[in-house]
Amino acid sequence: MITVIGSINMDIVVETNLFPKQGETVLGESFHTVPGGKGANQAVAAARLGAHVHMVGALGNDAFGQVLRNLLKVESVKDQFVETTSTATGIANIILFEQDNRIIVVPGANHDVTKESIDAAREQIAKSELVIMQLEIPQETVEYALDVCQELGVKVLLNPAPAENFKEEWMDRVAYFTPNETECADIFKDDVENALERYPNRLIVTLGADGARYYDGEKHVIVKGFKTVPKDTTGAGDTFNGAFAYALTTGVGITEAVKFANIAASLSVEKFGAQGGMPKVEAVQARLKEAR
Repeated sequence: MITVIGSINMDIVVETNLFPKQGETVLGESFHTVPGGKGANQAVAAARLGAHVHMVGALGNDAFGQVLRNLLKVESVKDQFVETTSTATGIANIILFEQDNRIIVVPGANHDVTKESIDAAREQIAKSELVIMQLEIPQETVEYALDVCQELGVKVLLNPAPAENFKEEWMDRVAYFTPNETECADIFKDDVENALERYPNRLIVTLGADGARYYDGEKHVIVKGFKTVPKDTTGAGDTFNGAFAYALTTGVGITEAVKFANIAASLSVEKFGAQGGMPKVEAVQARLKEAR
């Protein structure tokens, strides 16, 4: 059983072949609204693979909130700890340009995830094999949730995005920490090799299409990614984290869990939308065989 504490957004996505200069207006190619938020994305990624997932978060009492709650239910993510508040549902404005993305997040109701939200879900957290968190909810809520998990003896997987909201002092309460290379450099103010050696088997640095790496206490381990032609990279990191969490709860070691997560992420970028390409376990297993 996995509990995800984090953000739920509606992604407002524009695809364009021309990126506007300051003050310039250009015509885009298409417009979509798709479910997102790093918390919801990671919850859906794990649930779609077969994990039993509970979500702790907040939505506004508006049209986006109703749609997003219904979609969580469709994905079999339990929503009893997702509050409805008077603040507008969070959104992410995403511009897709040349197979890459630029994102502006307006947190909205995600800032209504408080210490009281964590207390309300305390019994559920205590039952969890793993708690997943990110940094799109208030910093003080993340810190409180880490304290509660430590008190209850529950392992935490923390994905530090956005990285500026992370405090390095939290590392003693985190079982698995999954920054990308840029986030790792920003957080630890050190090169990747030194950072990895400080946190063996806990710091897993994602490398995009190149896979991920960690230090096992004796040697540096690089787990290669699966090369594919991406359609939309939005949500690839969230797919990695949800899949990594799912794999860990099946009892495999870090290397096998990272392999599984790399394959899941490679499948996710082949379709549109943060959650649109998140695979089922059968697809991941089939590609794992192909990759061997």
